[in-house]
Amino acid sequence: MRPYTFDMTAGSTEEATMATATPARAKRERLEARITAEQKALIQHAADLSGRSLTDFVVASVQAAAEEAIRTHGVIRLSARDSLIVADEILNLAPPNDALRAAFEEHRNFFGS
Repeated sequence: MRPYTFDMTAGSTEEATMATATPARAKRERLEARITAEQKALIQHAADLSGRSLTDFVVASVQAAAEEAIRTHGVIRLSARDSLIVADEILNLAPPNDALRAAFEEHRNFFGS
């Protein structure tokens, strides 16, 4: 059975992409990193192969990696069996226990009805 995927990012990656892709936005921030000569040669070679400057290649690669990390962090993958368990729990909620009732009462007292 194929796993189900739930995206919990609610568009944050898309908004971040739009914000950073806007050409009219001035580039004022700076990012520096110390790397070995071998790392620089490897990155430069990859940039050359892709027809980009070293800076453009690094910025695009880092941005893509950041977006993927955010997307991966915001996604929950469940097996078909687990997704059925979650759905069953949602559809057949247990009645509130004493601790939940106390929490509701505390919320009501703090925030009002």
